[in-house]
Amino acid sequence: MGDALQTGARQVLFSGKATLLAATLCAGLALPAQAFDIQLTTSNGDEKLQERLLAATLTSAAKEEGSTDPQDIIAAAQSDYRRLVSTLYSLGHFSPQVSIRVDGQEAHNISPFATKSSVGKVVYQVDPGPNFKFGKTEIAPIVPATDLPEGFAPDQPASLPQIENAARAGVDGWRDEGHAKAKVSDQSITADHRKATLDVDLTMDPGPKLKFGKLIYKDQSNVRPERVREIADLPTGETFSPQSVAQVSARLRRTETFRTIDLREADEPNPDGTLDMELALVDNPPRRIGFGAELESRDGLSLSAYWMHRNLNGGAENLRFDFAIENLGAQNSGVNYSLGTRYSRPATFGANTALTLGAELKQEDEDLYFLRSLSLGVGVKTIHSDRFETTAGLGLYFSDVDDNYGERKLHLIGVPVTTKLDRRDNIANPTHGYYVEGNAFPYYGFGEADSALYLKGDLRGYRGFGADNGVIAAGRLQFGTILGPSIRNTPPDLLFYSGGGGTVRGQPYQSNFVTVNGIDSGGLSFLGLSGEMRVKINAHFSAVAFYDAGFVGEKSNFGGDGNWHSGAGLGVRYNTGFGPLRLDLATPVGGDTGDGLQLYIGIGHAY
Repeated sequence: MGDALQTGARQVLFSGKATLLAATLCAGLALPAQAFDIQLTTSNGDEKLQERLLAATLTSAAKEEGSTDPQDIIAAAQSDYRRLVSTLYSLGHFSPQVSIRVDGQEAHNISPFATKSSVGKVVYQVDPGPNFKFGKTEIAPIVPATDLPEGFAPDQPASLPQIENAARAGVDGWRDEGHAKAKVSDQSITADHRKATLDVDLTMDPGPKLKFGKLIYKDQSNVRPERVREIADLPTGETFSPQSVAQVSARLRRTETFRTIDLREADEPNPDGTLDMELALVDNPPRRIGFGAELESRDGLSLSAYWMHRNLNGGAENLRFDFAIENLGAQNSGVNYSLGTRYSRPATFGANTALTLGAELKQEDEDLYFLRSLSLGVGVKTIHSDRFETTAGLGLYFSDVDDNYGERKLHLIGVPVTTKLDRRDNIANPTHGYYVEGNAFPYYGFGEADSALYLKGDLRGYRGFGADNGVIAAGRLQFGTILGPSIRNTPPDLLFYSGGGGTVRGQPYQSNFVTVNGIDSGGLSFLGLSGEMRVKINAHFSAVAFYDAGFVGEKSNFGGDGNWHSGAGLGVRYNTGFGPLRLDLATPVGGDTGDGLQLYIGIGHAY
């Protein structure tokens, strides 16, 4: 009996230990799972290749997201075979070997029904194999003007992107000739692993030459369907052209009325050899409000705001009101006000020509003059291409002036013409390209105003250097002249001055002018030179060094008496995504028009 009691005691004790062990295990299972490790190596030790391959894996994405579910990690690892091979193919490695082990077990051998409590480590071992070169490269038939990529040729490094680019070039060549449904009908891609070469043979099917058919539009927009068709102006009956398709989309986009423009070809051509185009539109909110602000240390705070209606009468008409107040807290001038309105109607005199109507009331209380004016104008804006436009119109201007020449009424009627050509890669934050704007304004003066020809030009250029355009050189040339009038009988807001954020930073606003017979005023000619060096610090910040110079002349031919001044400084730009925030600190360098530091804060680059 004693032995039995002892056995029973041992049994009870064992049962208690088992219960304790089970509780401990359960507590352990309740603990948060630990993050797993990833290791990727390549047989050639290429660190850049390793980084590229690791970035392509789903397990690295899962780890960044904090995933610890074993089934999710295993599924990601099993999918990575295809992803890594595709990445290696794109880089020209066509005989790779890939091993992926999850806690020592090859991932593709793990059953989908296997249960694992955790994953500790995923190891990738990749032998990329040799870099292949192209052997035979054939693509036919193609049109003679087809611009095939230079890399799609024998003995050039082989990669899938080069093949895709060649195929795309072949299709684009036929589409440019009106064959809208051109495609690659057959392909033969053969890898010779002994020679590490890739033979490619692409067969093109150009399909029939087609003409534009109907514009099939379902009325999803608040713009009237007939106006949508007028603005789009699909060239029905003309030979199909991708450029014409792009122009139709651009005309609709320029109205600013539509948030989404989906213009696509019908799946099948019509029996008569035409191809319909299908259009779907989503409107922008009809009303929009915007604000702006700039601060200069001596010239104070300037504020602006606008209200805009994008579809006033159901025809994509644009009505906009602008209000600005300038020189709040300025040291040497009063406060300026302006209130303007502009109405524009697209596709009024043709699809690329818009009617514009405008009016502006303004008051300028500057150190050299006080002016109140009303301007009225009607014009025609013609879009020659996506970045090339011309505006011409008829303007009427009434000005009451009080300056060093006394009180006068200077009224004009004239024909303002403006041409803009924008070849910048990015309008808000350019890294290369150029911008050109020219203004011509012949006018007839009445009241006490002389007749004259006003001319002004603005040229800007940009050039990026280094990796990712880390250094950008920017330059600007401004010039202007007024042919024919005397200074006295010219509205002072047309005369030229220099100084301030728009011309010479480091010099006070409009501090450079001319003195004729002891009377200070703006000049009849102007020349401005600016240079900036923008250095990227990181994804958000850039440092800027700049130099500006300006000349104001007494005569329209840049001869006679005149004054130069200049300024230089340093600045910081913060990239917001929609344009940089700007802070510049500048000081005078040449001339006697200013002293001390000038501070400039605003949105967007100085130019």
